[in-house]
Amino acid sequence: MLSKSKIKLIVQLKQKKYREINNMFIAEGTINVLDFLQSDAPLIDLYATKDWMQLHQMQIKNLNSTIVTTKELKKISALSTPSDVIGVFSLPDTTFSGNIDTDNFTIALDNISDPGNLGTIIRTADWFGIRNIYCSNETVDAYNPKVVQATMGSLARVKVHYTNLKDLLESRPDNLPILGAVLNGTRITELKTQSNGIILIGSEAHGISKGLLPFVTQKITIPSFNSDSTNGPESLNASIATAIICYALKSGIGE
Repeated sequence: MLSKSKIKLIVQLKQKKYREINNMFIAEGTINVLDFLQSDAPLIDLYATKDWMQLHQMQIKNLNSTIVTTKELKKISALSTPSDVIGVFSLPDTTFSGNIDTDNFTIALDNISDPGNLGTIIRTADWFGIRNIYCSNETVDAYNPKVVQATMGSLARVKVHYTNLKDLLESRPDNLPILGAVLNGTRITELKTQSNGIILIGSEAHGISKGLLPFVTQKITIPSFNSDSTNGPESLNASIATAIICYALKSGIGE
């Protein structure tokens, strides 16, 4: 049974302020919880229905777990339709260490505000084997429950760092390209195969900040195939654009 104090704490973890105060975050659903159990994020508490516990008894053996009712899960869930399991984990350190991954592509996110977009970008990075994402300090918190849910477990494998992007781009090695997604750059179908670089994605509403554009070494564009240039979307969703760019760069589609 969940105590009132436990319920209050878990509900508070929906807010960034309390996640930071308590150094905890929540993950919901079987995929998310099981993936985090295999990650470096220590489990603090696990709450699940009796049926879920029995079904996954081998994965949670010797872990701190509590059987709860569906009614209790509704009280602590961040979802409109609660899943059968909620895990409370220690919050990973998202502070940028200063070491940029130069062996692979990485993604830099400039003021991404939509939790669903960030979650999908993290999931996309995982799919394409990208292990590091650098976020501006104004980007939505990666451990927001909506972001965690949208990653479908990928946040357990992709490291998200928060930093001043201007400082990061200034300090990068000179031979590390910065590929900025804009509306008037080189078509991704014309890109040559490369093995590393920073993919810079701007905000949903304003694109890449003016202060970051001077650091872009190659402006890239996803061409539109809409024949009616006067009656179509102005741009792609940030997460969709990221997925297309990652595929183009990883597959060498321009070659």
